[in-house]
Amino acid sequence: MLDQVDTKPIAQLKGLRVEFQTKDGPVVGVEDVSFDVQPGETVCVVGESGSGKSVSSLSLMRLVEFGGGKIAGGQLLFDRQSGGTVDLARADGDAMRGIRGNEIGMIFQEPMTALNPVFTIGRQLTEGLRLHKSLTRSQAEARALELLREVRIPEPERRLTQYPHELSGGMRQRVVIAMALACKPRLLIADEPTTALDVTIQAEILALMDRLKRETGTAVMFITHDMAVVAQVADRVVVMFRGNKVEEGPVAEIFENPQHPYTKALLAAVPKLGEMAGKPLPEPMRLLGRGGQDIKPIPGTTEPLLTVKNLTTRFPVKGGFFRRTVANVHAVEDVSFTLNKGQTLSLVGESGCGKSSAGRSILRLVEPQSGEIRIGDTDVMALGTAQLRQARLDMQMIFQDPFASLNPQMQLSDQVAEPIHNFGTLTGRAVQDRVAMLFDRVELPRSFMRRYPHELSGGQRQRVAIARALALNPKLIIADEAVSALDVSVQAQVLNLMMELQEQLGVSYLFISHDMAVVERVSHHVGVMYLGRIVELGPRAKVFENPQHPYTQALMKAVPIADPRQRKAEKDLNFKPIPSPIHPVDYHAPPSQYHEIEPGHFVLTTDSGY
Repeated sequence: MLDQVDTKPIAQLKGLRVEFQTKDGPVVGVEDVSFDVQPGETVCVVGESGSGKSVSSLSLMRLVEFGGGKIAGGQLLFDRQSGGTVDLARADGDAMRGIRGNEIGMIFQEPMTALNPVFTIGRQLTEGLRLHKSLTRSQAEARALELLREVRIPEPERRLTQYPHELSGGMRQRVVIAMALACKPRLLIADEPTTALDVTIQAEILALMDRLKRETGTAVMFITHDMAVVAQVADRVVVMFRGNKVEEGPVAEIFENPQHPYTKALLAAVPKLGEMAGKPLPEPMRLLGRGGQDIKPIPGTTEPLLTVKNLTTRFPVKGGFFRRTVANVHAVEDVSFTLNKGQTLSLVGESGCGKSSAGRSILRLVEPQSGEIRIGDTDVMALGTAQLRQARLDMQMIFQDPFASLNPQMQLSDQVAEPIHNFGTLTGRAVQDRVAMLFDRVELPRSFMRRYPHELSGGQRQRVAIARALALNPKLIIADEAVSALDVSVQAQVLNLMMELQEQLGVSYLFISHDMAVVERVSHHVGVMYLGRIVELGPRAKVFENPQHPYTQALMKAVPIADPRQRKAEKDLNFKPIPSPIHPVDYHAPPSQYHEIEPGHFVLTTDSGY
């Protein structure tokens, strides 16, 4: 283990300044930032997008130069393995090549961009080992196998011969972590390593990084905007805002006694699991700087709007010489629920559980195999193409990634007006008035109407997507992970906005998410999905405060809580690997059968494999 006498920091940032050249002159990404990272310590750098946290980490690797940035001032001192300190800001290319990947490992946010799609996992893992550690091919492969076991990837031998697209998101992220740890670096930089992951996989990866840090004494610089993750892993926290460090301190102190107004606002915007206990109805969050907020619970009605019965959606798996269907992916299996007018029903579960497929099936964006879908008196499954188009007046969708769902070449006002023109609900001057009113509704300045999507931040783009979904006064909005990519404070504002609109317009939401704390805040009812089935369904208060199905209980245990005193230990996480949803063509799935535990609270009794 580490020699306790040696308290020399592994990395020191001193007065770091980074500039980016643009056609309007230099833009400062990081103004003046200083902090140290000690051996065996996890320092979390937190802040919202644009605060400069990623720029600081990319500067340490000197990768910022490949993105048009330039280190304009300050020192980046790094304590090398061989002894001796080097200023990375002034090191030459050869020295950096010896340090990158070998002494400083990096885990990037998006594993698909960090892995090369044309090489196998085995080749990508062994490359760095053979380069830095001059191992033979068989030694490197043995070490690669050992690394995959360390990050707990099932069937590691098979994974070595697979390509990145054949693995799930969580597996890919584990491979990226294994690559970063391959050469046993002294410093590990993790840039938002769990943002796109499910709760359970996130919990495992955080526990894994913590264990590896304890075993190897590696120092970790962890960059995130998720305060619950910070509470789980940090020893010290550095809070960044607009390119500057505004606060630094031990994790418990930052959470319990924040000093800077920005840190206080950041912590106030974090939904904490359990803070809705005892409240039967959803209500907006209290945000700092929004004085005199009128926080009212949202009752909704008891009149059904959407009724789904025995919905089943399967995707064919083709194979063989004639591309015949050899098996089916059972994405949604015998799902039934009712959503009332003016209320929110959330579907939660991990990626691949079928929640997005269920949402798309209801709008018939993917065609279900069987089942019944009714909106009011309309039988959605019986509609022809023209009638289905007309029915879409009542049902709209907000997608996870607003950048992909907005047209980069159209002004925002035209995009919000597009559904109105498509359906001819308004004409002439009334269209512009409606668009302006929608921009007011989602709290965007009217000057934004002439802008294009790339000129907005992620949260602003998501507001445009909400405005567009509201353009036709729909009765039902399906929000598919609509806030999962947003910063904490922006997420809180967008959630409050959605709840206010529900209160004013009586719109119903089918809210699809894997963020349990957000779901607890917004839902009237919750359905927990696992392997295509709803395993538990009921009023939110009942499901959250009295979870009955073992999968729901495991999911609740895994959720990180934004309180450093409530950390999860690795022994608390007992996840079973998720079985495959792919079954042969002649497989007959048993129907979903439920047991009513208390009024309205149902638990699946059919064997769901958990």
